[in-house]
Amino acid sequence: MLASAAACAAAPSQPAAAAADPPFSVSEVARFDAPWAMDFLPGSGVRMTGAALVTEKGGKLWLVSTGSGTRQEVSGVPQAKVAGQGGLGDVVAHPDFAGNQRIYLSFVEAGPGGTGGAAVGYGRLLFTAPAVPGAAAGVSLDGFKVIWRQTPKVDGDGHFAHRIAFAPDGTLFLTSGDRQKMQPAQDRAGDLGKVIHLTAEGERINGRFVTLGHRNPLGIAFAPDGRLWSTEMGPQGGDELNLIVPGKNYGWPVASYGSHYGGEDIPDDHRGAGFEEPKAWWNPSVSPGGLLIYSGDLFKGWKGDALIPALSGKALIRVDIDGDSARKADHWPMGARIRAVDQGPRGEIYLLEDGPSGRLLRLGPKPIAPSP
Repeated sequence: MLASAAACAAAPSQPAAAAADPPFSVSEVARFDAPWAMDFLPGSGVRMTGAALVTEKGGKLWLVSTGSGTRQEVSGVPQAKVAGQGGLGDVVAHPDFAGNQRIYLSFVEAGPGGTGGAAVGYGRLLFTAPAVPGAAAGVSLDGFKVIWRQTPKVDGDGHFAHRIAFAPDGTLFLTSGDRQKMQPAQDRAGDLGKVIHLTAEGERINGRFVTLGHRNPLGIAFAPDGRLWSTEMGPQGGDELNLIVPGKNYGWPVASYGSHYGGEDIPDDHRGAGFEEPKAWWNPSVSPGGLLIYSGDLFKGWKGDALIPALSGKALIRVDIDGDSARKADHWPMGARIRAVDQGPRGEIYLLEDGPSGRLLRLGPKPIAPSP
């Protein structure tokens, strides 16, 4: 990093959060092969306790009972190009899932000449009668339709991002990584390094993109007050939590609180160059893999705060959000790379570990010890 007096004055204070005894208990629900994302089915009517969908990077989609840990593979999933960081990605149920049974998936699709790019589409989650009495009903994704394709398609197998979040008005926002090409994040003619706003049918809203200058934004979520937040992997250091403000430029690769992997410095004067500052940042890296803005009541004092799964940091991180400001609060070591985080129907927290035999973990509040 190249520090300057102006940059130091503008940069948010980012003291390291001290590790604390976690206020939660941890239990294993199920295991998956390189799980990538999960989402609970709202108002689903599915006869499963805590019905959720879990993606595996290798291309499988599972319907899971988080109560019993039983799981069932969903057929009809689009073919994903699986290489490097690419494969089957995010899964998000439409807010009116109970009415339309619509499921959105992101994935990497192959292009000409060995290229590839992220894509987003949707299908209807359908259940069929069991073939024999007593057997489980079949479950499939019917009529899958691609509504967005990342352009341009380029070579390489990294930085797809392709996380999805529904806005309160039913439109969707998605993240599009820089594909490890850096400079396209500043190119207004393409999707790389952008946050994009679409209707539920895939029509672009307010132009090609909402914001630009992003590297690998692997988390996106709305706070209860309607503000949109995103986590972003920096290069060597400089991971970020950003408040997404339409029309703003977040600086990559011109400005960063990290350095290039080859050791080359990157200027960190965001404001001096007209860029948005991150609301929180980490150096050394923690590698944020996702983002949840907590809205439950089970963990007191967490409502509206960011919960961030850390890959290289092997932790769950809490950031206290107050309106448009953010402050690091807690950093709980989890002993494994954490890929994703989600909130259960009763306000419990679920984590997905990265890699082969990655566990789905349920976090519940610790029981209060009786007074002596």
